[in-house]
Amino acid sequence: MAANKNKGAKSKNPPLKKKQRNHLFTEKRRPTKKDEVFDDVSDGQSEEEQLEEAEDLLDGDEQVSDFDDASDISDDDDAPLADDFLQGSDDEDEDRGSGSTSGSGSDSDGTDIEEKSRAIDEQREREEEDAQAEMQLNIKEESDEFRLPTKEELEAEQQRPPDLANLQMRIKDIVRVLSNFKELRQEGNTRKDYVDQLKMDLGSYYGYNEFLIGVLVDMFPVVELMELIEAFEKPRPTCIRANTLRVNIHFSVAVFDLCIFRSTIAIISFKMQTRRRDLADTLSKRGVELDQLSKWSKVGLVVYNSHVPIGATPEYLAGFYYIQGASSFLPVMALAPQEKERVVDMAAAPGGKTTYVAALMKNSGLIFANEMKETRLKSLTANLHRMGVTNTIVCNYDGRELPKVLGQNSVDRVLLDAPCSGTGVITKDPSVKTSKSLDDIQKCAHLQKQLILAAIDMVDANSKTGGYIVYSTCSMMVPENEAVIDYALKKRDVKVVPCGLDFGCPGYIRFREHRFHTSLENTRRFYPHVHNMDGFFVAKLKKMSNTKKNLVSSDGSETVEQTQKPEEIHSDEDNKKELEQQKIKKQSPKGKKKSLKAKGLSGNGKVESPPTLKNRDRSENGKVELAATSKKRKRKFPSKEEISKAREEKRKAMRGKKKQPKEDKTGI
Repeated sequence: MAANKNKGAKSKNPPLKKKQRNHLFTEKRRPTKKDEVFDDVSDGQSEEEQLEEAEDLLDGDEQVSDFDDASDISDDDDAPLADDFLQGSDDEDEDRGSGSTSGSGSDSDGTDIEEKSRAIDEQREREEEDAQAEMQLNIKEESDEFRLPTKEELEAEQQRPPDLANLQMRIKDIVRVLSNFKELRQEGNTRKDYVDQLKMDLGSYYGYNEFLIGVLVDMFPVVELMELIEAFEKPRPTCIRANTLRVNIHFSVAVFDLCIFRSTIAIISFKMQTRRRDLADTLSKRGVELDQLSKWSKVGLVVYNSHVPIGATPEYLAGFYYIQGASSFLPVMALAPQEKERVVDMAAAPGGKTTYVAALMKNSGLIFANEMKETRLKSLTANLHRMGVTNTIVCNYDGRELPKVLGQNSVDRVLLDAPCSGTGVITKDPSVKTSKSLDDIQKCAHLQKQLILAAIDMVDANSKTGGYIVYSTCSMMVPENEAVIDYALKKRDVKVVPCGLDFGCPGYIRFREHRFHTSLENTRRFYPHVHNMDGFFVAKLKKMSNTKKNLVSSDGSETVEQTQKPEEIHSDEDNKKELEQQKIKKQSPKGKKKSLKAKGLSGNGKVESPPTLKNRDRSENGKVELAATSKKRKRKFPSKEEISKAREEKRKAMRGKKKQPKEDKTGI
């Protein structure tokens, strides 16, 4: 008994210490079923039985104590992990206990998890299908919601102030329907009904008149039309062009000083590459945020923001750059003037294109800068002086009369930036939305046809380096662009050649009922919503010969006339004199019959029928004239000697008349 007591004493003392060391773990551990069973059994057993069971448990606690000693070495942060580990072990014991009762609990739990995951996946698939169906239903409901307004609703809207929000929503709905007309259209309504309503809404929302918005709707698809109209409402970026003439003056001094070292060529090439960069650095120091315009321009810069007025800097006043729209670069680049050529700018003011031409020619050759409006000559001459242009002659003539002034076949290249309706620069001039009509477009087109014929007549087809005409407008109307070029192809021996521009949309070959020459694909159109510049049109023509094409005559043959040289043009007085001489020669006994025929009467007094179209011919301006007058136009002109003699005789006669009054006075 003593030995048993000693064993019991030994067995009692160590567990107390181990319980103290494991106090942290025992407090955090939740009671398990095993503990509850142990507590219930301990209540119904004697002390000796409890001691024996405690000894059995202490044998297991010794193993736990070894683990506890190792855990004491670890950090305090590992205590939760140890708790989880111990709890997991208890759960395992619990699972084992339950497994003893069920036998296959773990297998059932695995199958339950798989079934739950499958159920979750199926639920997600059902939710996605429901969302897709709901979206399709919403689309159908939206398409069904839109209906074109009735006449009564439109009349009620006209009486009230315009509801801009309602107009905008209706415009979007119509555009959506027209983009997918087969599926979204309303039964009983045609495409024309939607288009007519779209024209009305766009006109009232953006402020366009019926004519202009109708033309734009015919030219562009609906989606692109909306992009174009929105682009017209935003300003275009400000661009400047570096003036190579002024920069060359400053660099020429350095080049001259270093010519001794035979490095002139290297210095010039280096300065040519850094010219625009130097200007950009100078302006950026003044608070101007800018960047290169694009790859297609070597002298252009685009200004994003400026803390100083861009048109009042010392560099601007000194002529180092010119404020010019990006679209104005294009006609000069297409013209590509060469040095020592004779070039004509038929509509030069305010001088942006003229100064660019002079810069490309390096102030060599000769430029005729013509401007019809006298009030615009001041700005033209001021810009020429500011930019350092020295090879330009400013003149004030009607462009249609320039062939008589400068002579036919007398220049190498002609730039015609024709006056137009301005439908491509609505951003700058919003009044174009309501001020332009069909009559204005037709008047502009008529003037442009006359100007382009005059430009072609001035160019010499035999020029070694030139023979080109560039026609440009800031209009988007087909009658002012493709129709004018097609007219020139029919009236003169010219052809359309590529403009030399790598970007831009090709011109129209077919537009509604009109059909143009296939070579008009070489022309270029530029749009604000595509190229971020003003609406523009550029065409380049090459003159093939110095002959003129006439309309087809009555016999079906096409006649060709040789153009007059400048020295063969005679004055109107000589023409009148020749006509008077011809009338005198024609006086004869048959004159009465001719006078009667002129009045429409025959020799016996009967009225004769007017001459038929077979006996008529058409002049160059399109008017129907008699065959006799057409023959007079084709008569041979007198030679230079005859003209000079006639002029000398006139001068002598005028001098004699002036002397007679003086002699009479002296005789008195």
